[in-house]
Amino acid sequence: MTGAVRALPFEPFFLPAAQGKRFCIFHPAAGTPRGAVLYIHPFAEEMNKARRMVALQSRALAAEGFSVLQIDLYGCGDSSGDFAQARWEAWQQDVTLGVSWLSARAGGRIFLWGLRLGAMLALDAAPLCDPAPAHFVLWQPVTSGEVFLTQFLRLRLASEMLSEGKSRSGLSELRAQLATGQSMEIAGYGLSSRLAARMDELNLQKLPVPPCPVHWFEVTAEMGRPLPPAAQRVAESWTERGVDLHVQCVQGPTFWNTVETTECPELLSATTRFAREVR
Repeated sequence: MTGAVRALPFEPFFLPAAQGKRFCIFHPAAGTPRGAVLYIHPFAEEMNKARRMVALQSRALAAEGFSVLQIDLYGCGDSSGDFAQARWEAWQQDVTLGVSWLSARAGGRIFLWGLRLGAMLALDAAPLCDPAPAHFVLWQPVTSGEVFLTQFLRLRLASEMLSEGKSRSGLSELRAQLATGQSMEIAGYGLSSRLAARMDELNLQKLPVPPCPVHWFEVTAEMGRPLPPAAQRVAESWTERGVDLHVQCVQGPTFWNTVETTECPELLSATTRFAREVR
């Protein structure tokens, strides 16, 4: 990324919402505006791990003429509320709030750009948005909320193993605890039973078929590796149902869960190239 792109202006601010305020960063388009992009971040600590990549990509998109709004969802980052109080429905409302603000401020067609669980949220909230999104940009979308939640619960088991030498419970016990309405802390984040139940229901194949072009970017460890089987099933299902789907696999690290802050240059290049070529 050139020095000129890195020096592009951005505007941090708090956006009034139904419950408190949402912290946002706005990157205005450089030159002739071509559209606007709402970024929807991933779940829990993945949000923080991805901040550098998102900042780099936002600046690159702005340089291509796209205004970008990054919004911290309710209970996340610097926004109002506590993570333990977060609800999927509140996050859907935040997406519609961001779309409305972008439409009024930047105008033009709206793109929804989501990372991991944020990609699933983008697709799920899209039918509620006004105006409707013109394109989806999905970075490594979660395909099954149930599988994703199971992976998150395993962090709790791993923490028990490290601190006590053994796990006091198993996955079935943790899920039973959530099913009774109890909340639990996992890796420093309070997970409510309501949010966990909603995540368990989510599956890309069961969401409404995207009515506009979808640009799916998957990060793989080796060049030429195909989509994982679960993702391939979703892609095939969407294609059969007439979705205008464009899938691209790029080589790089899984920057959203690495210990150190990591960049994936190939993903940045591929997404910027899409923005430059999209009509």
